[in-house]
Amino acid sequence: MPDRALIFGEEKTAKMYADRKKKREEAMIDDELLLAKLGYKQDLNRQLSTFSNFAISFGCCSVLSGLLPLWGTTLLTGGTSASIWGYIIVAIMTLTIGSSLAEICSAFPTTGGLYFWTAQLSDSQWVPFMCWIVGYFNWLSLSVAICASDLGMAGFLTSAVTVVKPEFQTTPAIDYGVFLAIILIHGWMNTLPVKYTGMINNLSVWWHLMGILFIVIVGLMLTPNKASASFVFTQTYNGSGLKSDGYAWLIGLLQAQFTLNGYDTAAHVSEETRSAQRGSPMGIIMAIGTSAVAGVILMVTCAFMIQDFEGQVVNGKNPMTITQVFLDSTGIGWTMWFLIIILVAMYFAGGAVTVGSSRQTYAFARDGAMPFSKWLTKLSDSKVPANAVWFNIAFAIILGIPYLFSEVAFETIVSINTIAANISYFIPIWLRITMARKRFQRGPYNMGKFSVPCGIIACAWILFTSVLFILPTQYPITANNMNFAIAPFAFVIGLASLVYAFSGRNWFTGPVRNIDTVVVREEDGKVIQETRRVVLLSENDVVDQHEIGQDTWISSSPSTPEPKSIRH
Repeated sequence: MPDRALIFGEEKTAKMYADRKKKREEAMIDDELLLAKLGYKQDLNRQLSTFSNFAISFGCCSVLSGLLPLWGTTLLTGGTSASIWGYIIVAIMTLTIGSSLAEICSAFPTTGGLYFWTAQLSDSQWVPFMCWIVGYFNWLSLSVAICASDLGMAGFLTSAVTVVKPEFQTTPAIDYGVFLAIILIHGWMNTLPVKYTGMINNLSVWWHLMGILFIVIVGLMLTPNKASASFVFTQTYNGSGLKSDGYAWLIGLLQAQFTLNGYDTAAHVSEETRSAQRGSPMGIIMAIGTSAVAGVILMVTCAFMIQDFEGQVVNGKNPMTITQVFLDSTGIGWTMWFLIIILVAMYFAGGAVTVGSSRQTYAFARDGAMPFSKWLTKLSDSKVPANAVWFNIAFAIILGIPYLFSEVAFETIVSINTIAANISYFIPIWLRITMARKRFQRGPYNMGKFSVPCGIIACAWILFTSVLFILPTQYPITANNMNFAIAPFAFVIGLASLVYAFSGRNWFTGPVRNIDTVVVREEDGKVIQETRRVVLLSENDVVDQHEIGQDTWISSSPSTPEPKSIRH
């Protein structure tokens, strides 16, 4: 006779899983209804958990792929103090930016992200122009991030070869060839169904954290003559040729700001995230916080492993300073393990950046703002914006060409990415604390009375770093070391502005509703989607749904504040 306790336990477990499944399905219905209220139908597959959302954003903020390629440059402009204290300062300031964006994301969780928020927060007459500019800044930052991430990996890979083959001499052409192979693989990887993207990025989180822990423990144990605490936390160095040590130290902040970037990807995958009003904001905050802690630990460890600053950093034989420090501290065997960990992390990071970039491009094209918009909005059979993926891959390949000719091309590409991201972050935050200060309706995640002070600090920091990162990084200035960040930056934004002035302003009105499908009910545990024609009873809130024939009537409810409708 069956054991009653066993049967009861099985029934309880089955009920628990059934309840969990029901809650998940209810959350998906709520997500799709909210998306309909914001003006879009559910085209993308909503398969990502909050952790997967965080994992993708964390991959974009990868401390292993962001901090280590630029570590040597930071040491030469500011010393170890810039790499550690500079990172801490940037992390705190980035948290104010991320918190402000997370609050807005909670109210408007759409793939359009920053430029959609701009439409909701701006006054009517400014919506088209503001959305156009923010959308192109955001596209530029995310597309350039693909180039920066994969070029960094290419440089690291060729430096790893010199560890086992000291006679090997890499060249910019070799690095660029490796870069092409890496970026094409990333393009292919991001045409896979989104569930695999989530799985890969979940693995990325643990790879990063366990990898950093491994480097910290082994590196500190094996380094024979570790640097003093005084050297690690207070050493400064100015090898830039600039007269001002303070200015040179500030230039070193680029390493940290480049790393703590791209976390808005959490918003760009919000239409693929369950419980997006909570999951996407948490993805932003968790990505910044985790990267901040992991980055400080990594930078302190690497500084302690420096045994001879002149020999390893100033006159190091390896093209990557961190590789030289690893070699001298732990030997070839352990260095190869470290480099494998870093290279795999870089691969994960490049894939994560490509995800965010393609989703933003898809969303912007969905509203008709991109060249080839109709082609870019086509989805693959697995509902992935594959055309948008390859469009951005092609742009990143072209952007990487100057690496063949300029010794500061990589730093310039990083600067473009950082500045473009900063400005695309600045505008919605500024609108939130000015134009929309009184009418902004908070979502589940909000900072309450701290929203405005936090936004003011975030805007001030963005303006400061945006100016800083277009200034010269070396002196005397020559054609080879000039900071060209302003050139491609000005070209893309200038071209976008001209197109808007002569064409876009006549037809672009901001985000465009594409609703013809609204999720209205659940039947037998399945979400039922029915084709409806949306009729707006007012220009404002989208709240209650009343079925009348084949139409879905959307009316405003005074008791439930909702986001403004998209203007036409």
